[in-house]
Amino acid sequence: MNILIVEDEKITRITLANLLKNEGYEVQTADNGEAGIMQVQSGDFDLVITDLKLPRKDGIEVLKAAKAKNEATEVVVMTAYATIETAVSTLKLGAYDYILKPLSPERFLGLIKKITDYKEVKQENSELKKKLERFENKQLIGSSDAMRNILETIRNVAEHTYTVLIQGESGTGKEVVAKVVHHLSNRSNEPFVAINCAAIPETLLESELFGYEKGAFTGANQLHKGYFERADKGTIFIDDIDDMPLHLQVKLLRILQERQLVRVGGSELISIDVRVICATKVDLEQLVKEKKFRDDLYYRLNIIPIYLPPLRERKEDIRELTEYFFEKHGAEHLLLECSETFFERLNQYLWPGNVRQLENTIERIIATKDFSIPSKIGISKTESHASGVQSPVEVSNGYPPFEQYISNCEKNIIDWALDQTEYNISKAAELLQIPRGTLRSKLKKYGY
Repeated sequence: MNILIVEDEKITRITLANLLKNEGYEVQTADNGEAGIMQVQSGDFDLVITDLKLPRKDGIEVLKAAKAKNEATEVVVMTAYATIETAVSTLKLGAYDYILKPLSPERFLGLIKKITDYKEVKQENSELKKKLERFENKQLIGSSDAMRNILETIRNVAEHTYTVLIQGESGTGKEVVAKVVHHLSNRSNEPFVAINCAAIPETLLESELFGYEKGAFTGANQLHKGYFERADKGTIFIDDIDDMPLHLQVKLLRILQERQLVRVGGSELISIDVRVICATKVDLEQLVKEKKFRDDLYYRLNIIPIYLPPLRERKEDIRELTEYFFEKHGAEHLLLECSETFFERLNQYLWPGNVRQLENTIERIIATKDFSIPSKIGISKTESHASGVQSPVEVSNGYPPFEQYISNCEKNIIDWALDQTEYNISKAAELLQIPRGTLRSKLKKYGY
């Protein structure tokens, strides 16, 4: 930390400078206010320590000059003549603290240490904020023609209130696209509310979407605003819209047409201003033909269709995505260890879990430093097709603990089911003969 001491008393100035130098700080000094202001204006200081009463210019002028040059510079004002008015005025002008002479070395160094820690935390927070902003503004990764076309569509429709239907396999980034649409719209400062129809039991879905009145049913002890009301003025993203029951599709259609809803157990019409973005991993048009999805709702949703291709159809984006994920997880230094063979292996795999599976794989590589994982993924896929479920564990010196053994079994059979169904969660759950919600819980548990 670079420190400037502005003090006209020679002994105090030298004593403080030596104390700080012995602690490893870089220290410069000035013996009057005018000289101090000149150094502030020409230098770059993290901390300025100034006496209040100085020849030529006083400490208040030094404080003002330091803050005018760099708002991040902290200033400590020293004085032997303390008054409440003076203390308040210096703090109002932006001083970090106000200390009395004579100074105790221990107390003085304690204050400097406190400022040092404060600035380090402030710097870390600033860097984290910049990093988060960088990732928020760079969510759709890829330079392929498909991704460029998607971005162009988003830019063209973001400012409008048209309903958007995003179609794509699991893991292609449908919610990411919805967030980008919201971020680029004039609703970006309003709520973005996401709901997954497959993750909420059918019995609760209506009340979660539309809310309920107090006393509407047993346990409804107070009024509950649903997702639509919480998204008012903003955007609601409804994922897995294909899992919405037919009787709720009627209510959704009415909301899209009338921009009004009625809470469960209520009668009052509540007006809402919300943009609706829906997503599906299946062909809704086929569901319409099979009478499993309302045709009028489909046509109302399909105003602006956006199709997200699977990763295997835009392999030219894999390298860019991989570099982004290393950076996102704070491991960009590991990119130096990624050979061309490594990237070739990534391109050879079909990625049934799409971008989500690629990110999970990169996280595993970062955690284990095992750059051969892409090769193992490819082998695992080939073998699983050839011989079905693999042995849950390699046992050479006895079995692992029971819970670990069961977890390994579960993970392997889930991997097999996902592989067999090309990462279609609904089909995988059907293959495993378990509820879709149960499979989703296990996928979350094992970090898929």
